[in-house]
Amino acid sequence: MYGTTHTRRRAAGTVAALSGLLFAALPAQAAHAATTPANPGFESGATGWSTYSAGGTNAASFTEAGGHAGSTRLSHWSASAYKVETYQYLTGLTDGTYTLSAWVRSGGGQNSAYIALRNCGAAEQRTDLPPTADGGWIRLVTSVKVTGGACTISLNSDAHAGQWANFDDITFTPGTTGLSVRGGDLSTLPKNEAHGATYRDANGTAGDAVTILRNSGMNYVRLKVWVNPADGYNNKPRVLAMAKRAKALGMKTLIDFHYSDAWADPGKQNKPAAWAGHSYTQLRTDVYNHTYDVLNALKAQGTTADMVQIGNETNGGMLWPEGSTDNWAQLAGLLTSGANAAKAVSSGTKVALHLAEGGDNAGTRWWFDNAVSRGVPFDVVALSYYGYWHGSLSELQTNLDDAASRYGKPVLVAETAYAHTLADDDGLENNVATADQLVTGYPATPAGQAANLRDVMNVVEAVPNGRGLGAVYWEPAWTAVTGSGWDPADPASGNAWENQAVFDYNGKLLPAARWFSHR
Repeated sequence: MYGTTHTRRRAAGTVAALSGLLFAALPAQAAHAATTPANPGFESGATGWSTYSAGGTNAASFTEAGGHAGSTRLSHWSASAYKVETYQYLTGLTDGTYTLSAWVRSGGGQNSAYIALRNCGAAEQRTDLPPTADGGWIRLVTSVKVTGGACTISLNSDAHAGQWANFDDITFTPGTTGLSVRGGDLSTLPKNEAHGATYRDANGTAGDAVTILRNSGMNYVRLKVWVNPADGYNNKPRVLAMAKRAKALGMKTLIDFHYSDAWADPGKQNKPAAWAGHSYTQLRTDVYNHTYDVLNALKAQGTTADMVQIGNETNGGMLWPEGSTDNWAQLAGLLTSGANAAKAVSSGTKVALHLAEGGDNAGTRWWFDNAVSRGVPFDVVALSYYGYWHGSLSELQTNLDDAASRYGKPVLVAETAYAHTLADDDGLENNVATADQLVTGYPATPAGQAANLRDVMNVVEAVPNGRGLGAVYWEPAWTAVTGSGWDPADPASGNAWENQAVFDYNGKLLPAARWFSHR
């Protein structure tokens, strides 16, 4: 947990914290002698539910047409500012851990809006509602350890005039939730440090960036591997050194093979210069040998990789043209070579296949159906998700849920990030540079960045059957310093990503980093 608070989800801002105290101080409710929620889909209006408002705005909680699965939903709304809780008190529970699940929508902007479990014999646990500008429903979960046989399901809004939230299809079942991967891609950190970047924690104390992030809750470090990059970074020796730093702090590693000398992504999958004239057969051997060499060296120094990506954002394949999706048989052969090499080094290393298809379910199905039909071995479905490129959170949830169920594998958001400002810090226009690029409900502010990461992680956590592994923030420490630009062949190239780091332009840790302690 972050700091000394025992709440599972941090509300956004002081008003939200005060609201949590308000609801926690409510008088004890009359027991309903029920172990499961009554009227969970609000099909019988508000029967079984109670309402409380400190300001006399009980009417802000009501049921109306337009449910998630059925015909009716609970809504919070008022033409004037309001604070309201809709709750249900359960008793006769067997002590243990329980999970609350709810389908929600929200217009966003509230001081706070969340689902919670409280008065359960343990600290209140809550999950905040994301803004859903597309109108899509999102399933959220939160869990708590019940001691004493009772627990209150709580649906809350502290809102300004005209702001709204919807709730529906409530469940309360035994079991727990959480994320095992709360990571960051620190591939560019060594180059940043070499060119003078410095880092400070949230209190302003200078320190090592990896340690600062670990102390914030980050538990996984993602490291990309290039074959022979022009600047000498992100190659085998540099990856070995970074893996030592991560493992020394008790963190796990995700090794991301690009099979290129520079960036590999949906728009380019260029072969390394050393492999340029090789046939498909030789490329299969190249992939195996390179993968085995790097991973075996990691194992030899006592830093065995915990997870490995065979290719990076391989929407269109890798090692073009031989490994293009225009020739799936050959792409499958290359992916299989890499996966087999990883397992030959360590059978416990998880193999991930990675697409930049966060909200594109049709595209994800098409790619993975092809991989599965050709017997490509893998353990994890990994997807990039940037809300300004890859669809809404509801589309992300649909894709994650479907992939986890369809392929019977855990799912991971292997890349995500968001802007904390639209200001530029190095003269190179940023990838997210103007207000029209932002996701509705998430301003380019430290608070907006934090909320975006929080909500992405909450969507991953809600994947059924515990198959949501977690999320990896992309380049949280890549701040703007001269010489540490995007192009390994051009020392004068800049950084188009510094406004999405989780350190500000003075090198100080931003609030988004607190979500690495997400449970």
